[in-house]
This record gives sequence, structure tokens and C-alpha cells, in this order.
Amino acid sequence: MSGTRESRDLLSRCSAPRELRRLEREQLDELAAEIRAFLIDNVSRTGGHLGPNLGVVELTIGLHRVFRSPQDTIIFDTGHQAYVHKLLTGRQDFSSLRCPGGLSGYPSRSESEHDVVESSHASSSIAWVDGISREKHRQGDRTWTVGVIGDGALTGGLAWEALNNIATAKNRRIMIIVNDNGRSYAPTIGGLAAHLDALRTSARYEKALAWGKQHLLSHGTPGRAAYDALHGLKSGIKDALMPQVMFEDLGLKYIGPVNGHDIAAVETALRRGRSLDEPVLVHMITEKGRGYTPAEEDIADRFHAVGPIHPETGLPVAPERFGWTGVFADEICAQAATRDDIVGITAAMMRPVGLGPMHEAYPGRVIDVGIAEAEAVASAAGMAYQGAHPVVALYATFLNRGFDQLLMDVGLHRAGVTFVLDRAGVTGADGASHNGVWDIAMCSMIPGLRLAAPRDEETLRARLREALDVDDAPTVIRYRKGSLPEPMPALRSVGGVDVLFDEAVDSSSARVLIVGTGACAPDAIEAGRRLSEGGVSVTVVDPQWMIPVCPELATLARDYDCVVSVEDGIVQGGFGWSLRDALAEADVPVRCLGVPQGFPEHGDRGEMIAKFGFDAAGIERAARELVERVGKR
Repeated sequence: MSGTRESRDLLSRCSAPRELRRLEREQLDELAAEIRAFLIDNVSRTGGHLGPNLGVVELTIGLHRVFRSPQDTIIFDTGHQAYVHKLLTGRQDFSSLRCPGGLSGYPSRSESEHDVVESSHASSSIAWVDGISREKHRQGDRTWTVGVIGDGALTGGLAWEALNNIATAKNRRIMIIVNDNGRSYAPTIGGLAAHLDALRTSARYEKALAWGKQHLLSHGTPGRAAYDALHGLKSGIKDALMPQVMFEDLGLKYIGPVNGHDIAAVETALRRGRSLDEPVLVHMITEKGRGYTPAEEDIADRFHAVGPIHPETGLPVAPERFGWTGVFADEICAQAATRDDIVGITAAMMRPVGLGPMHEAYPGRVIDVGIAEAEAVASAAGMAYQGAHPVVALYATFLNRGFDQLLMDVGLHRAGVTFVLDRAGVTGADGASHNGVWDIAMCSMIPGLRLAAPRDEETLRARLREALDVDDAPTVIRYRKGSLPEPMPALRSVGGVDVLFDEAVDSSSARVLIVGTGACAPDAIEAGRRLSEGGVSVTVVDPQWMIPVCPELATLARDYDCVVSVEDGIVQGGFGWSLRDALAEADVPVRCLGVPQGFPEHGDRGEMIAKFGFDAAGIERAARELVERVGKR
């Protein structure tokens, strides 16, 4: 197979940047081919970010030949383009990529001194560059600080705030490398994308001018007269055809556009930038998925992230079951067909969050704001004021980036905006920053906000329809990553609480109430079965809406000896704490299960929730401990 050690002699020799710098120029293209073969072979087995890394092979080789990491600080934004960097800094065992005990899918300080930022949230790298370079300058450290940022990440406002500060730092050694492939997950949108398109075409414009000069001047006096006349118009023509280079207007030296797949051109540009001894921006043109035909032909996202695939064809090893995202995509289209006030908003992830079908059906009613979650949330408040019902679809981890706007723009103004949070809770292989475990606790602080965690397809559809009917407060629907569970119909409903399991043993046995929310419902039901078989009376319920705690749930809980609440999120400040507070005067002991405070690392989801103690065995164990405390058998 292409990724075996026998077929990658150069790569195996380059386990540190200094070894890379010993290679002859003619060996570098061979090394690039070996790296691509390695990535295709290995990532096809484990899954991961394939397309972005295939696009930065030559760029990363040139980066490590020109700069001296870790003395020179290199920061990747976002970190999903850092696999090549990992390979060239000694991490060539990808057999357990994103698996327990294996390499992280992002840069990780615990892995290497060459990694600085666990940068899987976009647009922050330039601020890190600003901060690191400021302190280097204060300490008299003359090493370079380099940020590698994709053009998609440049749509984030934080990147521009940092650029604004860096532009005035004439005495700091800073290089910003823009990896411009015209895409984030999907094609990059907005004014920035249009401007970068213009910069790409400027190289062709200059070549055309050079050709015209050569041919006109070859025709003697008439040709020279024609050339002089046209040359006088050059500035005006260029202003008309291409916006002025905004980076130079900002005060940054600009180099580019550069062919990011020509290692010689990459090195020349980086060395030229390094010689300037002041902040410089280098504009690299690359192709996402470069060198792998299935990725190059994938219009949607160029194999941005894949599960295990057949390397020869790029097809999934196992077809994906219909998942949560597909249900949302289907239901939002159905509702949009009957209500023209529904508008979808995405932050550069239209297809991953399920808004692609709605965009195809109603292209004027789905807005992609780029990697700018704060803008997405604040603009949604404005749309709601004007009469729309916006549906902001994000990964749960990215709601963090719009919290101020959720609180002060949507919450304060009681705007009828629905937030649909994909990949909520423990996501497993995605890693520390992509586990969507903070949203319940965050949303608990927003006055008037309602949050639901559906447990299956039918409850997802029902909660979404209910959320769309709320026009005077924000609503949130959260669901986990992956395929749908089997249906879990309610035995009955008590107010806003669904009873999923109910077994009374006898009047002398302890009575335990398990509140299994959303993705935790299957384990809660299984724990209930085990407890009842062991002589404990158990009722398992799932509140239709977690926030706020519904009065019916608090009333129901008072009739039990003890309560176990289970949530797929951070325990501190979460749903369980709110339920415990609601029962404070009832003297009913409550055990809150969920994710402990911290940053969960990458791993298998099942193993992680077992470790955190809210799988079926953990729920059963917690219930038995409570039963012992209340002194009943």
C-alpha cells in the first residue's frame, strides 16, 4: 500500500525540521508525493481532515525549510491543516489518529514542542501571533512568529481586529500566511472572497501586460507609441479591474499571489518576506484535496473531513445510517414550505449542519455569514425584529463564540430565534475543543430561553415545530453527532414530561426517578431495567424541554426517595443543578451525572461516557448509592 515505510524513504528520514532542510531541492517534489500517499493511506483508515492537508503539503514543507521551529513560533488556524506539520515534526504514526491514546486531530502541546495552539476554532491565530510577538519584542527576542490562516478563517472578525493591531507593529517579526483555496468547509463567501478572487486574477493581468509590452516594443516606433499610451492608462485600468490591495492599505507588506504547490516559489516568497524584518502577509494559492482525484472532484467540501473510506475510490467503508442532521434537514424544509418567514443562517457550514437542502429549495432564505458566529447570532436578532423567524444552525461547540450576542442581542430583546445545535455533547474523536458540552450550562443563564434535547427522530421533529412557534424568546434544539437511535415512544406524558420506563416492585422498596435527557435516554432506560430487576422501583422520564425545569417535573420528583439526573454536557451549572435547586425545599436527594468540569480529550464516545459515569452502568451505580443513603432496600 502507498503509505508503507518502504515507499516513503524520504518522509521517514524527515522526522525533524532540521532533516528536512538537508534535502536537495530536486528531492522535495518526491517528498511531497510521499506525504500525500501517506495521508491518503492513513486517513482513509481512521477518518479525519483529509482535503485541507492534501492542499498544504508544499506550503508546509517550505515553511519548515525557511523557519526554525520551535524557536520561530508557528501557529496554524485552523488546526485541521496541521497533519503535514505533525509528520515533519516527528509524529509519523497515524495508526491511531483521533483514537484513544493516538494523535489528536489538531495541534497539541502535549504531543510536541512545535505545537502552540489547539486551534480548532477558526480566526484566533492572528491574535495569538500578535500577543506572542508583542512579548517577544518586549523581551528582546528576535525570532519570528508565523500564523498560517485559511481564507475562510479570514471571514472571522477576530482575525481583522488582530490584523489592525499588527499593521502598526513595524518593529516586530511577524508573518501571516494566507492559505487561499477559496474554501472553508464549502466555498468561501462574502466580500473578502471576492477580493481574494481579484488578487488571484491580478497575476494573470500582470503577465498580460508583460506580454503586451514585449510584443508592442518589438514593432519599433509605432509599437513604442502604443505602449506608452497604454502604460499611461495602467493605473486606471488596474483600479477598474481589481480593488486596491487591502492588506497594503492596512499597512502590511504584501507578497503574492504565490503558487502554493510550487515549493521553489513558496520558499522564495517566504525568504523574501523574512528579509523584510517587519510584519508581512504572504498570499498562497492552493487547492484543497490536491493530488487525490476523489477529493478534487468532490464539489461539496473536497473531502474536508471523512470517516474511514476506500482509498482507491474515496467511498465510505460503511454507508452512514440516516442521522440527526438528516432529520433536521428534512423537517426544516417541510416547515419552510408552509412558512415563508423561516430563514436559515449558517456560519460557513451549510451542508454539515443540514441547511444544504433548504438552500437548494429556497436559495434566498439561507444565509451563510462565513466563519462569523457572532454576526450570525446578532443578525438573527435583527431579522426577527423585522418579522422573520431565523434558524441558526451551528455545531454546539461554536455557540460559545456567539454567547454575548445570544445573551444581549437575542435574549435581552426576547427575539424569536431558534438555535439548532448539531454535535452536542461528547463527540469523541473530534477532541477537546469540539466536544459540545458547554451549551446547556451557558443557555441556563439566559432569561426566557427554552432548550430541548430530543431523544429520537419523532421528538426532534416535534420540538423543532414547537420552537418555530415561539416568537417572543430564543429556543435551542440540541442533538448528538451520528446516527439515530431506535424510537423511544413515551408510555405516557405528564405535562411536559415523557415517561419512558415505569416499574414498581413493592411498597417497601426505594423509589428512584431517573431523568434521562436527550442522548442519555437509552442508557437511562437500560439502567432502569437493571435496577428494577434488582428490586428497586424505578421510573425513567425525559423532559420535553430541559430549560427551564418544568413545574411538572419538579412536582413529580417530590414523590420519589431520590433522583438521578443525566445530561450529555458539563454538570456544573447544567440541567441537573437547576433540577436540584428546584427540589431544594423538598428534601429529595439529587445526584447529577454528566461531563465533569474540564476539557474532554479525543476518544471513543462510549468509553468516554463510561469514564464520566453516565453510561447505563454508571447510572445504575449512582442510583444504588443513593438508595443506600436513604436507607431503603
